Amino acid sequence: MSDWLSWQVVDSAFPVGAFAHSWGLEAAWQAGHVDDDAALRRFLTETIRQAGWGALPLAGAAYRQPERLEELDALNEAFLTNTVANRASRVQGRTLAATAARVWPSAATTALEARVRRGRAHVAPVSGVVFRTLGLPRETAGKAVLYSAARGVLAAAVRLGIVGSYRAQRMQHEAEACLDATLESCAELAPEEICQTAPIVDLLQGAHDRLYSRLFQS
Repeated sequence: MSDWLSWQVVDSAFPVGAFAHSWGLEAAWQAGHVDDDAALRRFLTETIRQAGWGALPLAGAAYRQPERLEELDALNEAFLTNTVANRASRVQGRTLAATAARVWPSAATTALEARVRRGRAHVAPVSGVVFRTLGLPRETAGKAVLYSAARGVLAAAVRLGIVGSYRAQRMQHEAEACLDATLESCAELAPEEICQTAPIVDLLQGAHDRLYSRLFQS
């Protein structure tokens, strides 16, 4: 597998619909819980850790055993009791499978898109199978899951005007230690070990649909 492919799937231009979502940041910001750089940094850290404990084990299991996609998809459905997060996960999962089938057309990606459409299509297990199908190494696939969560929060912060582009990039760099620690702690977790590590963030994200005005879908 070429390094070019790794960079392509984590590029912000790769159309998976992630930029339509704020990971709950918009609701947290409007509620006054994220009002300065320190609060944004805490929100970013909690989001990375939640991705590690909630999404990474499902993505990793699907990567190792793609035949379990439907089982892991059902587990993800039971785990995401937050309606807003659940909906966003399903939208992004379907979009990822459809994008892979169009960008890298093959019998494998076409069959995978059809398979995903028959299920709930949560993005964590779908990511694992898609990345395996494309040939990304397992460690790279795990890093892509965590990196996407961090980048999503900071991209949303810039568009909401919470922080500028330069400061957001600085925060992205500063988050490397958290990303590494989360990958080390969570990469080998079994799907049955997934848990909610940021309940306040989850509650805030669940309030997104009740915002008077909003820029993001979630």
